[in-house]
Amino acid sequence: MPTAPRPAHRAVPLPAPGPAPVPAHGLAVGPVAALDIGGTKIAGALVDAEGRLLARVQRPTPAREDAETVMAVVAEVLDALAGSPLWDSAGAVGIGSAGPVDAARGTVSPVNVPGWRGFPLVDRVRRLAGGRPVTLVGDGVAMTAAEHWLGAARGHADALCLVVSTGVGGGLVLGGRLHPGPTGNAGHIGHLSVDLDGDPCACGGRGCVERLASGPHIARHALDGGWRPGPDGDASAAAVAEAARAGHPAALAAFERAARALAAGIAATAHLVEIDIAVVGGGVAGAGEVLFAPLRHHLADYATLAFARGLTVVPAATGTDAGLLGAAAATRATG
Repeated sequence: MPTAPRPAHRAVPLPAPGPAPVPAHGLAVGPVAALDIGGTKIAGALVDAEGRLLARVQRPTPAREDAETVMAVVAEVLDALAGSPLWDSAGAVGIGSAGPVDAARGTVSPVNVPGWRGFPLVDRVRRLAGGRPVTLVGDGVAMTAAEHWLGAARGHADALCLVVSTGVGGGLVLGGRLHPGPTGNAGHIGHLSVDLDGDPCACGGRGCVERLASGPHIARHALDGGWRPGPDGDASAAAVAEAARAGHPAALAAFERAARALAAGIAATAHLVEIDIAVVGGGVAGAGEVLFAPLRHHLADYATLAFARGLTVVPAATGTDAGLLGAAAATRATG
């Protein structure tokens, strides 16, 4: 059966920084219902035109369960938002989801939620939201929209923003506009191969940035190198970062390896599309200089072309709210 043609790609203008009395999508001034869907949590909020979260709710993601069990949690989050007196004034829904996503078809296939493969999330959410328009972007694109609107990429016309957490995602702003690509996945740096003979990745590739730099792989590399968790048994990347700050060689080596992979991916992106800033967020970025010091060092080795040498790397500013803010920003830009 032939597939329907996808709509032509277009870059979309982001909301103007700061207060915006009239949303770009032309809806009456009011909040956007935003969803942030990942392998760890499913969060929702009503976000106003100034980026304030007026109501919010969060539930754990049953990531290893079947498709309908995961969807039931999405429905629970939406139902909680619908209980707010502000719900009736929300004119649209924005979704930032772990990917890959297919914005053209309204489906999601998150690598870390195996029960969802080609899952028709937009249609399901639209029905739960009373027919409101729904905008879907990947979580990296959502974070990018948030950082360009209210965060560290504000004022930059050309930026790469990365989410380094359970996985590694990303998104692009080019020429001052969000550049999600035809399916909403442009800038997905996590599955750019930086080691052609590296270990197999969950995406089917080899030596991907995510396979080297995500939190679980940082922890695994540290364990393989001889680091051991403390009495509390915490084997997370945050615990590895704490050990690295204390000088543990295996922990330091794990972050050095991750930083080098990120630097290679960032430099390749800069050489391809001429960004001038890379913003790094997500839980792993909480390691601070344990990550950023070797990242800047290796970036100098990889970003060697003249037009990329001025590239700066900074931590994200929108924190754990990035997915919600970005889903709202992308919706206001494209609605």
